[in-house]
Amino acid sequence: MSPSDAPSNTISKIEVVEYDPSWPELFELEAARIKQALGCNYVEIYHIGSTSIPGLSAKPIIDMLPVVRNIQEVDKATKAMESLGYEAKGEYGIAFRRYFQKGKDIRTHNVHVYQEGDPEISRYLNFRDWMRCHPDDTESYAKLKVDLANKFPYDILQYCNGKDAFVASIDAKDGFDGWRIVKALTDREWNAVRLFRQKYFFKSKEDPYTWTFTHKDHVHFVFYKNAEIIGYAHLQLWPENKGEFRFLDLIRPRIDIILRRAGKIRVA
Repeated sequence: MSPSDAPSNTISKIEVVEYDPSWPELFELEAARIKQALGCNYVEIYHIGSTSIPGLSAKPIIDMLPVVRNIQEVDKATKAMESLGYEAKGEYGIAFRRYFQKGKDIRTHNVHVYQEGDPEISRYLNFRDWMRCHPDDTESYAKLKVDLANKFPYDILQYCNGKDAFVASIDAKDGFDGWRIVKALTDREWNAVRLFRQKYFFKSKEDPYTWTFTHKDHVHFVFYKNAEIIGYAHLQLWPENKGEFRFLDLIRPRIDIILRRAGKIRVA
């Protein structure tokens, strides 16, 4: 799985290399520095992503998932993270996350910080642990990533799109059963956005607001239950850190849970 959702498709060349046995050691070295930077807010840290799965070919970037007590307190650690060479990216497409990248020209580390109890934590760990125990899936995933890197060497969005169905198939069978809220990124997510808008809001009329899909003041979220997209929200941003939900719809019950989580959304 690539937890590094990328809003931009302009990047350096995508390179997938054979598994490097030094990756776990590189994780441990950096984890000690991250722990110190996060201070008393720190709970624990996990090695996630493809470099955490022995034998799996991967982009040579160490993905790390620190767990903290309070996600908003992470913003106070920005200077400490910057002193380690990281760039703070805010939520970067995934609600309730704080994301940091190290290595502007040659990426070396991605840090995905979540508050304890966030369902994304178990999603990443379930995926990792499943892949560690199922070599057939590991082999299939490696081949898929190499093929995609060769086909789309400079297009991270198409690279992510190509992996989306495989990752969803693992989510559906690895035991993850949580709710997720993410900014629409992949083709599957944007298709769901269009279907929700057409079916529940515009009926037989043509959607007159598709221009908001690329506007900086409009954010389109999809809601997941496990690997299934079960809802959609359109958030319009206003000055002074204010915003307004234009649309919110679900195809399953438990809207109370979604609304409680949606009430904490901060877009960065």
